[in-house]
Amino acid sequence: MTHKRPIDPSHARRLIISKQRLDVRPKLPMLDLIRELGCLQLDPIRKVERTHLLVLWSRLGNYNVDELEKLRWKDVSLFEYWAHAASLVLTEDYPIHATTMTLRKDSDWMKTWLDENDLHDLHQQMVNRLKKDYPLGTNDFESEQYTEETFSGWTTGKAVNRLMDRMWRMGEVLPAKREGNQRKWALTEDVLPDWTPLTVYSPYEASYQAVQRAVKALGVAMDKKHINYHFTRNRYFEYKSVKQQLLDEGKLIPVQIGDWDKDWFMHLDDLPLLEKIEAGDWSGRTTLLSPFDNLICDRDRTELIWNFRFRIEIYVPQKKREFGYYVLPILHHDDLIGRMDMAMDRKTNTLDIIATYAEDDAPADAVTDISDAVDNLADFLGAEKITYGKKMPTIWKALPKH
Repeated sequence: MTHKRPIDPSHARRLIISKQRLDVRPKLPMLDLIRELGCLQLDPIRKVERTHLLVLWSRLGNYNVDELEKLRWKDVSLFEYWAHAASLVLTEDYPIHATTMTLRKDSDWMKTWLDENDLHDLHQQMVNRLKKDYPLGTNDFESEQYTEETFSGWTTGKAVNRLMDRMWRMGEVLPAKREGNQRKWALTEDVLPDWTPLTVYSPYEASYQAVQRAVKALGVAMDKKHINYHFTRNRYFEYKSVKQQLLDEGKLIPVQIGDWDKDWFMHLDDLPLLEKIEAGDWSGRTTLLSPFDNLICDRDRTELIWNFRFRIEIYVPQKKREFGYYVLPILHHDDLIGRMDMAMDRKTNTLDIIATYAEDDAPADAVTDISDAVDNLADFLGAEKITYGKKMPTIWKALPKH
């Protein structure tokens, strides 16, 4: 029987939060922080602020967004690709992501789709034009053939949009700049810097690296269920063999977390941090989390660990929403204690706290810390005023003081 290292559930939660850099340790430089997280999910909704910016704010406070833009577009230390969703990923991790690109290139994934939709000529025309003139948005391809409506469904039917997305997933193109939410594309070789590592990983090697990155970012993970959902979501090749090698090497450590069921793992490199936590050397803080934050992007895992059920209600009709359109969970030390439905009114520079909800066991004395977190977010957003709606738990009734 495999020996499992015991971990108290409270210590496991603190390790998880620490690995997401949501504790009070000194702030990391931005690139180092993203390196620990592995990726920053992208989403176009700006009801409060775009999610990748909020994820950084939760960890860095009121930072300079220009620093991130420099990392993206000047240094190209980051590029846009698929991690656990469309994300900013590290250029130094290119070999991990390139494995998926190569598998798609080497399979019939693209050719079959082009055959079925008679798009080989369009594909070649787009490549030829991008070689001569870039970066280009999909709306820069304006001939009838480029814009012919050949698809139906909930996304745009334009063939060029569908094709560009496939070219991106295959690694043929990457976003080279953005104008608002509009991506401007170029061939991959014209985007990535000269220092990009071009090591060719086998699918096995890519998974060997990615499993470790995922487990480190998660702190503790329930075997494949949590790992598969994180970092390179659904792209862990030969997982069982990779896991066994990491166990044999001692890099993955089986753990028993209280009476939690199933097989859980942590990474060997995180043992010193866990031992500090177990010795009482840990301090938490209070912040607000993007609905897509790396800590809570796996909704089932979040509910399992914190008994905090969280779902996105953006696409739920207003009358059927339980909490609101754009809801930010409240992290208080090592617990998720409530949530706030928010909107940033950029015409009046007002941060509207539409509704506030507390969990059943939320502490009343968290009110000052929550207020400070809201104030800090308002400063980051450039809000000149904060308003609180009438929906407010009694224990936090001191919040509406602005």
